[in-house]
Amino acid sequence: MITGIGGISRSGKSFLAQKLKESLERDGKTVSVLDLDDYVFLEKDIPLIRDHIDWEVPESIDWNRFLEAITKAEEIFDHVIVEGLMVFWNSSIRALYNKLIFIEISRDEFMHRKQSDLRWGKEPDWYVEYIWDSYLKYGQLPDGMDMDLTLDGELSFDIEMIFRGIFDVS
Repeated sequence: MITGIGGISRSGKSFLAQKLKESLERDGKTVSVLDLDDYVFLEKDIPLIRDHIDWEVPESIDWNRFLEAITKAEEIFDHVIVEGLMVFWNSSIRALYNKLIFIEISRDEFMHRKQSDLRWGKEPDWYVEYIWDSYLKYGQLPDGMDMDLTLDGELSFDIEMIFRGIFDVS
């Protein structure tokens, strides 16, 4: 089974993926979590915007390598959880998902969370705004795509309820 978790940066995708992994493993399943961020091209091969590396466009992702990693993981693990900003953008990868989860947060909450995120140093304000714009362009749910679960990333996640609901277990 392959589950896709999408949403804007800092919405809780990685946290949720890890918690679902822990719940599935407690249930005796083997699980692989694949983070789309791990499949970006080398910095020298990523487009620039205003002399800044543009991580926020589909051209920054090695989609073939990502697709290969998902299909290989599916052969080995009971569950594969795929998470990232653009996990629903590529139609070939999107077709692999059995379960779909989308996490929403408001623009204001994103700005607050992103401006306090210093993992890669302080991002320029214009770039934080650009991340939001890229999310609106590449990270949204495609038309006609039905989510199994849409979560409010501004609220605490009830992991057990999500686990039971998404994986149909009691």
